[in-house]
Amino acid sequence: MTVPVLTKERAPAVAQAAVAERDAIQANLLELDGSFGKRLLEGATLSGQTKQRWEATAASLDDLWQIYSAYSAVVDQAAEAVRGRLGPTELTRITNLLTGPSIQLAAGPGPLAGRDLAYSGREDLTVVAAVTRMRRAFGQITVVVAAAEQVWNEMTGKLDAVAAELARVTPLAASLADEALTGNLAAAESKLARLRGTLSSDPLSLWQGGPDPGAGTVDTSSADRLQDRVAAAVTRIDELARLRDDARQRIAALTASAATARAAYEDAAAAWQRAAAKIAAGALPAQPSGLADLSARLAGLDTLLAAGRWPRLASELDEIERELAATTASVRDAERTVVAIMGRRDELRGLLGAYQAKAARLGAAEDPGLTERYDYAHGLLWTAPCDLTAAADAVDGYQQAVLALGG
Repeated sequence: MTVPVLTKERAPAVAQAAVAERDAIQANLLELDGSFGKRLLEGATLSGQTKQRWEATAASLDDLWQIYSAYSAVVDQAAEAVRGRLGPTELTRITNLLTGPSIQLAAGPGPLAGRDLAYSGREDLTVVAAVTRMRRAFGQITVVVAAAEQVWNEMTGKLDAVAAELARVTPLAASLADEALTGNLAAAESKLARLRGTLSSDPLSLWQGGPDPGAGTVDTSSADRLQDRVAAAVTRIDELARLRDDARQRIAALTASAATARAAYEDAAAAWQRAAAKIAAGALPAQPSGLADLSARLAGLDTLLAAGRWPRLASELDEIERELAATTASVRDAERTVVAIMGRRDELRGLLGAYQAKAARLGAAEDPGLTERYDYAHGLLWTAPCDLTAAADAVDGYQQAVLALGG
């Protein structure tokens, strides 16, 4: 199809539009060329799928700049032409520059098989075709560059955080003489180095979700697992460091707790003995069992402290603390139970007296049946050891009899 020759009035506007489009393309290409992702890929020693994709992308980028150079030269020629005399010959030339196959590219030798006899090794493009081809190549190139940059940005933050924690706690772990912890940190250092190597040489191996950066995601699972592993080690190291710093104070507190447990046991045992003299055995809980002698284990804590065996010291302190807490709670519960049983006997005594007074107010103080019930209950409550169950039944029977008198 023959394109109409641009008019004298139309030609400057068309040339100006072409220059504006060329300038926008140039600005985007320069931004791409200076982007962090492009410089990262260009300057790294790549491997794996990143190497394969970047080699193809770099070739496309070279082609893109070649097309742009030829295209820009044609646009400059058209812009220069519209500033001069605009006769029929000049307008025809400007029209051909901006709409015809004016952009000449060296296509390179193609395969001999299938090559046209008249093939010259040159490709001619129109401005529109050149822009279309550059736009398509630009989109494909930025996908790779943006994906690599996104991987780098997301992974670097995580790996730097891990490296900072390892740098902080590794000397601390060495001072704690815990082989398991130092081995764990060494393994984490090794994993960190491998991840940094992958990030530097093959970042696109960590890209998921297809070629669209807006829809894709970075596979940070390996970094996340490393962070979790290091966080657990850091927590343990910090715990052991606090233990080391507070060890003597904690051992002293544990010794005091042992004395408290011993005193609680002695109080419970004494309360049980007092109750056993006054209450029949069936109503009492089992006598508190003897308290284990912790003197040897407490002395062993000082030995562990002197040897700097912090993990073992932590374990032993935690275990003794749990045992003392459980023992102290148990013997105090036993004492409270015994005291409550003794209180029940006193409560029944008070109840019996109150209903005796009520019987007197009702004029039944000399009632033989009531007197017999009262004497029976009184005998049970004032007999040592007291059968508390029988006494409670006797008081309840007397109570019901007195209430019956009142209608």
